[in-house]
Formats: sequence, structure tokens, C-alpha cells
Amino acid sequence: MSRDDILPLIAAWDGEGVVVRYDKPTDTWIFIAFHSSRLGRPTGGTRLRVYPDLRAALRDAMRLAEGMTSKWAGLGVRYGGGKAVLAIRRPLDAADRRGLMLRYGELLETLGAFYTGADLGTGPDDMVHMARRTRCILGVDSAGHATDPGPYTARGVAAGLRSALRHRFGDASPAGRRILIQGLGGVGAPLARRLAAEGAELLLCDLESAKAEALAVETDGRIVPVDRVYTEPCDVFAPCAIGGILDRRTIAMLACQIVVGSANNQLDGEDDADRLRKWGILYVPDYIVNAGGALTFSLMADGVRDEDELAGRVDAIGSAVADILAEADVAGTTPLVAARRRVDRLLARSADED
Repeated sequence: MSRDDILPLIAAWDGEGVVVRYDKPTDTWIFIAFHSSRLGRPTGGTRLRVYPDLRAALRDAMRLAEGMTSKWAGLGVRYGGGKAVLAIRRPLDAADRRGLMLRYGELLETLGAFYTGADLGTGPDDMVHMARRTRCILGVDSAGHATDPGPYTARGVAAGLRSALRHRFGDASPAGRRILIQGLGGVGAPLARRLAAEGAELLLCDLESAKAEALAVETDGRIVPVDRVYTEPCDVFAPCAIGGILDRRTIAMLACQIVVGSANNQLDGEDDADRLRKWGILYVPDYIVNAGGALTFSLMADGVRDEDELAGRVDAIGSAVADILAEADVAGTTPLVAARRRVDRLLARSADED
């Protein structure tokens, strides 16, 4: 990677800065993107994956960091927007992965400017390793025990999904609704279990067929092949894997009434929110509905440990979704525009308070 590969991306970005580090033992590039510190210290997850190229990894870090600014502001939580990407060249064995996490933890401790937690490709065990080298970790307690954010994120998605169902159909219950979940990992799987318990008819899709088969047996769901995930008729399409999947081509293929899921940056571009509206599909902005894990970790960092209180705060995501959908209807605009206006109001209020 040369300077010419990434400097134009950084120069064109509206964020505050990017930290770049190369981890030679694992041939991994580390990008930490700081989008905004207006509300507080930049905070966001650390993503680990193989990217097609390093420009794609940097773009992902920047876009995700911007999403975190909106997420924290939308929740009214005083953290700033940041995100980290560990762009590995190949899957790592256990020893290499542990070494990378320890060295990455040392970098975070040196910076002291970014707090992080688990994200796509990383999990509680990674956070425990990192916490041996840094205090800048959310979700790991003083005894070194890590909390899995996935079930909390799934709870928030379910709350937002119920609000979307009420808005579209007049009934918030998932019972009898056909819900297609794309991606059955740390959030998709607990979301499936939660919705199955509420009587939903589940359609399950994952690149790992064995994972989908096992969860289908557990939840009495039906497997949808990857090549039919966009065209399968359903009431709700729940993207819970990678982002950037909803574009001009895939939106025209959708056979659903609602899109609500945990994947970050589901839209390929902002124009895709207008396309969904044109096709009569209700879209719930991902950075609002997928905030349950981040919200829980921020509350834990403030000393909140009571599970009932945590659950209540996460369930309030449903109220935020309801408000955004109602505002969009009144204004005759998309839920994405309404969510952005909500974020702008909260950021402006914070600036006035300062």
C-alpha cells in the first residue's frame, strides 16, 4: 500500500482523522477512523475481515465511524463516532490472532483516544486478550470477563421490528409473520431464537449451510438458499451480515414489506432509501435499530448492571423507531432522512449545552 492509495480518501473525508498501523507478524493493516468527538471520546467496534483491497478496508472504517456518530447521537449517549478495521490478508490461526489482539491492545492504550468492543469478525475472547494490554475496552469487567453484545443487539432489533410491524400492519406481534434473516452469526442467531419464541415463521439464510441447518432445526425455520435471499417472499427482510447489500439491483428484487436488521450500512448509497420508499418498502435505519449492544456497553461502563434496567433501555429503541417512522410520514420523506434530522437535533442540542 502506498501513500497515494489512501491519502485522497482521508483528504476527502469529513471525519477528524485516521490512525494507520501495519502489524507485520500477521500482515494485517489496522485502520482506526475518528469521525467525531463532539459528543465525547470516539467509541465503536473493531471489525476483522479479509477485504478485496485496502482502500475498501479504509472506506469501511470511515463509513462505519460516521455511522457510530449517528448511532450515539440518536441514542442521546455522550460518546463520539469511531470505528476500527483489522484488514487481515488470510484467516488467522489461534496464536496469530491472539498476538494481533495483544499488539492492537497496546496501540489502543498508547493512543488513549478510542474505546472499542466486539464487532463483525471479533468476539468476547478477542476483547479479553485486548483488555490485557489496554483499558480502552467496553464489555470486559475488572475480573476479565467479557459480555457478548449480540443478544443485546438482537433485542434492540426485535424491538424496532415490532414498531415497524405496527407501523405497516397495525399489529406489532411477529406471530405468523414471515421473517427472513440473512446472516446467522452473533446477532442473527439470537434474533432468530427470540422471534421464533414470539411465533414468527422464520426463513434463514447463511453462507455456512451447516449453521443455517442447525438453527432451522432449533427454531422450526426454513432454509433459503443464498441465491434466493432477495427474491424470497416475506413480510420482513432482516439483513444481519455485511453492509452495502441494498442497491439499485437488489432493491428491485425484494419481495418484502419491511427491511429491518442489524447489519451496519445496509444501503449502498443514500439514494437507496428513496428507492426502497418508491417500491413501497418500509426501511428502518440500521444505526438506530442495531444500537442495543453499543447502548448496553455504554451503560455498563457507567456502572449499570441490573439486567432489567439494561433490557428496558434497549427496548426503548422500539420507541425511537416508532418516532422516526411517524416523523417520516408527517414530513413525506424517508425514515433515513427523519433519522438524520433526529441526529442533527441532538448534536445541535449538545453543542448548545457545551
